[in-house]
Amino acid sequence: MDKNKKNIFNSKDKQPTTVNGLLKSITIITLVLSFTALIVGGVWIFKNQAPTPLEVVTPDGEVIMTKDSIKGGQAVFQKYGLMDYGTLLGNGSYMGPDYTAEALKIYTEGMQDYYADLDYGKAYNKLSDENAAVIKDKVISEIRKNRFNEDESILYVTDAQVYGIEKVEAYYRDIFVNGDGWGLEAGLIQESHLPEKDRNYVAEGDQIEQISDFFFWTAWLSSTNRIGDDISYTNNWPFYEDAGNTMSYSAILWSGVSITILALFVAIVLFVFYKYHFGMTPAFTKNNYPVYNLRNKAVTTSQVKSAKFFLLVTIMFFVQVMFGALLAHYYTEPDAFFGIKWIYDLLPFEVAKGYHLQLAIFWIATAWLGMGIYFAPNVGGIEPKRQGFLVDILFWALVVVVGGSMVGEWLGVKGFLGNLWFLLGHQGWEYLELGRVWQIALVSGLAIWLYIVYRGIHHGLKKERDKGGLIHLLFYASIAVPAFYIFAFFVTPGQSFTMSDYWRWWVVHLWVEGIFEVFAVVIIGYMLVSMKLVTKSSVVRMFYFQIILLLGTGVLGVGHHYYYNGSPEAWIAVGAVFSALEIIPLTLLVLEAYDQYKMMRAGGVDFPYKLTFWFLIATSIWNVVGAGVTGFLINLPAVNYFEHGQQLTPAHGHAAMMGVYGMFAIAVLIYSLRNVVKPEKWNDTWLKWSFWLLNIGLFGMVFVSLTPIGFIQLKEAFDNGYWASRTSEFLQQDIIQDLLLWRAVPDTIFLIGVIILVVFTIKIMFHLKKPKYKGGDSIPEAEE
Repeated sequence: MDKNKKNIFNSKDKQPTTVNGLLKSITIITLVLSFTALIVGGVWIFKNQAPTPLEVVTPDGEVIMTKDSIKGGQAVFQKYGLMDYGTLLGNGSYMGPDYTAEALKIYTEGMQDYYADLDYGKAYNKLSDENAAVIKDKVISEIRKNRFNEDESILYVTDAQVYGIEKVEAYYRDIFVNGDGWGLEAGLIQESHLPEKDRNYVAEGDQIEQISDFFFWTAWLSSTNRIGDDISYTNNWPFYEDAGNTMSYSAILWSGVSITILALFVAIVLFVFYKYHFGMTPAFTKNNYPVYNLRNKAVTTSQVKSAKFFLLVTIMFFVQVMFGALLAHYYTEPDAFFGIKWIYDLLPFEVAKGYHLQLAIFWIATAWLGMGIYFAPNVGGIEPKRQGFLVDILFWALVVVVGGSMVGEWLGVKGFLGNLWFLLGHQGWEYLELGRVWQIALVSGLAIWLYIVYRGIHHGLKKERDKGGLIHLLFYASIAVPAFYIFAFFVTPGQSFTMSDYWRWWVVHLWVEGIFEVFAVVIIGYMLVSMKLVTKSSVVRMFYFQIILLLGTGVLGVGHHYYYNGSPEAWIAVGAVFSALEIIPLTLLVLEAYDQYKMMRAGGVDFPYKLTFWFLIATSIWNVVGAGVTGFLINLPAVNYFEHGQQLTPAHGHAAMMGVYGMFAIAVLIYSLRNVVKPEKWNDTWLKWSFWLLNIGLFGMVFVSLTPIGFIQLKEAFDNGYWASRTSEFLQQDIIQDLLLWRAVPDTIFLIGVIILVVFTIKIMFHLKKPKYKGGDSIPEAEE
């Protein structure tokens, strides 16, 4: 790089202090107000969640289930990883049924058959339309009435409800003994795996009876009106007219309001953005562009050692994608892999799905860890003593966490850990699969990483007087990465499903979709400043403006996950409005991408970071398409009511997770490796092929397969009830199977792009630079 002795990160870059000071104040106010509202909303959820009765009592005074059996059933559901096979209250995976919708249908039909036999001596489906309508109305009236006695904490049920409950247990006893014929293993919940009685875990007794009680409880809370209200605990979800579950007025109202407010705020935000120039200002002119000479760019010991993190990234990426391909195949052959039965026995859907999700988080997070290790010495201007040793410790600790958690998850799902499943096995929550011990190890590893980063940037922090300056912002964002994962520890085995789901989304939405987003914005700004492409002051201004929008909308935007999980109806309003507004900051990233494109073109043919910019531009575009557009579609309450837990959700998930965080992880991987690899051994051609294959494959995966299936599924739910859209019969339709088979084409294109990236990374690992600066050495400003 040009020999400019001025340290760009500690220079007294003239800044409009009044505007920046105002932005900082607004940022703090936004964070305080948003999280205060979210916490208050959590207290509200806790106080208004559906009750778990101490006993369920028949008209004859017989106790047919208890709080312990319901809680035990929840633990059984989690222990065997069933949230990575099907869904419950719409949350989970998409191969199996939604157990709430399925149990509600069986429970309702049982009540209908009870009254049909009592009143007419026939099965319900044998009645005339007139008599069936009478029975249907009678069942709806009975099923909606809340017979829970708050003082006694006892749920009183009618004879018809007792008959429905018996039907639910008989159905699931058959399913879990014989399998469901569509991927669920026969005998999954085995008697030989019954653990000893242990508080907060699976209780001693019949586990199939327990899980049946739990499924019934979710069906009850989804179809019984809240006390003193005319809407169920799940705001009338899932859609099933025979149980009286139809869309609430709130879902329609707030869908319209959210779009109206979005239109208003788009105009306001764009006006402010252009009036006060919140874009990035180039730090160069046409005749004064920085010159890059990577041959003369020396590196430190820790920077060279960061390269092995990126090798691990590509290996985990490849394995994760292979599990994704296996999952896609299971949709067409649910109990084997091209006729090979033992592969499914070894890696059933719920295990493969857990691995697919966890490895995605692992490889993306590892890329960011490696990038933080690489950047630290440049920011601080010094290579701390024993920094390389700490980097080695972190690397092998990460390998242990990844490998150990995967083994534990397999043993947990297979039932070999007894009541240690929560600590060492599969914790039972989608995206939070790894057991508590592995979660502790992960947070410990993130803490070590934060310590490494702090040691590296410590001198830079001391020199930067502005506590809200760029280096401090980088440090604050780094702190948030381990800090926000801590909320995973708020999820415990004995906690109600609704409250556990509340905290789970603090991790999945706020950590993955919020903190990662903020961290990405800071890193992108830092990278552009480090390459002397933009001014520091404009990046700081842009960052504050972005964080106000990102967290101002995203924190309460988490509410769209609480529409139908048993939370109060008011979350429909909160979630709808703020989720809609989330698209605004994501759209502004397109403007940023265009600025990045212009900078890249201005660099000419010798610009060494072109492929980094390609992936940054892809990140911005997928942010709008994946996180913004597809997310906006499914977050509208009126759409989500019928779509919740269907294939439009993974369409959004793939576009957002891989398109945004995956592409960004690859961008920082390329940037970091570009500086630690001998320039003469670098070849952009490999990366160009990988770029196009990854993006074309991802586009096909999302819009050729998942999105069309999602819309067909949406119509099925609207026409026949939500339960119908989640059956194996729906998946076995010719049009669905054809779309699933065609998915192999974009999946293969994507996989080739991954393989090219892996091979490229392995090749360049043999051509790393020798470190010039070791522990205790200062780095000249020209090298920063």
